[in-house]
Amino acid sequence: MIITKKPRTYIPQDLTITWESLAPIFDELQNRGIENKAAIEQWLKDRSELEAALEEDFAWRYIKMTCDTANEELVKSFQYFATEISPKISPLSNELNKKFVESPYLDELDKEKYFVYNRSVKKALELFREENIELFTELQVKQQKYQSVTGAMSVTINGQEYTMEQASILVKDLNREVRENAWKTIQQRRLVDKDDLNILFDELIKLRNQVALNAGFENYRDYMFQALGRFDYTPQDCYDFANAIEKEIVPILKEQAEKRREALGLEAVKPWDLEVSVSGKPALKPFNNGAELIDKSITCFNAIDPKLGEKLATMKANNLFDVESRKGKAPGGYNYPLAETGAPFIFMNSANSLRDLTTMVHEGGHAVHTFLTANLELNDFKHCPSEVAELASMSMELISMDKWDVYFDNEEDLLRAKKEQLADVLKTLPWVAVIDQFQHWIYTNPNHTAADREETFKQIYNRFGAGFANWDGQEQQFGNVWQKQLHLFEVPFYYIEYAIAQLGAIAVWKNYKENPEKALDQYLAALALGYTKPMNEIYETAGIKFDFSAEYVKELASFVKGELDKLG
Repeated sequence: MIITKKPRTYIPQDLTITWESLAPIFDELQNRGIENKAAIEQWLKDRSELEAALEEDFAWRYIKMTCDTANEELVKSFQYFATEISPKISPLSNELNKKFVESPYLDELDKEKYFVYNRSVKKALELFREENIELFTELQVKQQKYQSVTGAMSVTINGQEYTMEQASILVKDLNREVRENAWKTIQQRRLVDKDDLNILFDELIKLRNQVALNAGFENYRDYMFQALGRFDYTPQDCYDFANAIEKEIVPILKEQAEKRREALGLEAVKPWDLEVSVSGKPALKPFNNGAELIDKSITCFNAIDPKLGEKLATMKANNLFDVESRKGKAPGGYNYPLAETGAPFIFMNSANSLRDLTTMVHEGGHAVHTFLTANLELNDFKHCPSEVAELASMSMELISMDKWDVYFDNEEDLLRAKKEQLADVLKTLPWVAVIDQFQHWIYTNPNHTAADREETFKQIYNRFGAGFANWDGQEQQFGNVWQKQLHLFEVPFYYIEYAIAQLGAIAVWKNYKENPEKALDQYLAALALGYTKPMNEIYETAGIKFDFSAEYVKELASFVKGELDKLG
């Protein structure tokens, strides 16, 4: 099915996004008279149409740049939007927000329908500072440098060049010398750019801290809690959550790490022993190439519900995937919603591993979310907080496991895949706690040095098991592990959401194990809400609690451990 965009009713169909073409449209919105409730609702729809067009234009600039970070033209195209368009839009959007909240017809709008939207607009007005526009532009350009640096990384092992993602497959090799050599080669390559990335990060911290000070906050952490719309929890809740993970999850993983050591017959588990299968079998290979990954994933989603498979098939028909790893491509993976098209683009770096399968079903969960919210009335209704967005993706990782026979020919491999996935679910929680607690420290201590940062990271990582490996002799690499986390550079404070959503996803899966049809209906109904309801109501619609208390962590961790034990 070839996607056709809905016709525009306000802005020109063939609008080329330049500042010259946009200025008159913003002027019209700002100067338009609003005489009644119907007029303000029409004004919101027109503004929404403009914002959707801008978002999709920016999306394609970003997607094309990440697909080929070495292409100067694509980088310039992205930077043009970041430096010439975004800074000019920012103050005008603020004026439009003012026009909206000052309208005498605001109170006539449906209170429930616009509750979340009104709250977000008022928060944006509260945080807006003219002097931050230039800083945001500088941040956007600087953050992109991380991808240029890491996208250019490659290693040569036994005469063959690999991207970092491709080389990571060798760290799963049954031969310990092979995986040790691969791990050390990868880490050595990362250390080459260590100082440059530290300098870049120092610059980002300085700029972010200034943004917070300009907005009247003591630090960037407190600013970001407001900017991210965290209305449902506080920094203290994050500290408490970390304590709960340390108390309830780390001991389970410690026990599993000891079993790993015994199964591998090692005196000590080293960092290069963490990914190899304890079964004594080679690393699982659920597919042979990117095309096969896409096709098998469509089949998998079809088996859950034909409506889900149809969504991925539509993406394939419209060339909305780039999944193969290659040199010059940015690291990581994402699902980027295309606001006007009503579909997303999935980007990832596949090296034909189990991790790539889980990345695909994870991003596939985001993709389903994008399709389900495509027809919501306002573009802003689709802007879900990450705690909801990641619930969509992480739940799909677990729900899809029932259909993973699509990827594996024999029962033994399927069983192994499920065990590795559930172990990863638990491993996610301490790592998220590490990155989150690290960020709390970074931004409440903005004047620290790179050496302070490294030392603090080590202390925090150790508290959560440090991956349950012995790092003796690898101290330099140990202190540099944080640099591989793209979120720290590009999307600060976007990480605790993974742990909150992981708990939610376990709860969705628990429901799914008990009543698949009902649980799937509740999950999809929650996603279809977009961000038209407060977060706790969305979680309730999914049939679960918005809760990350120690008791809830313990309850759900016990459930996962029980499911792992059943697998043998």
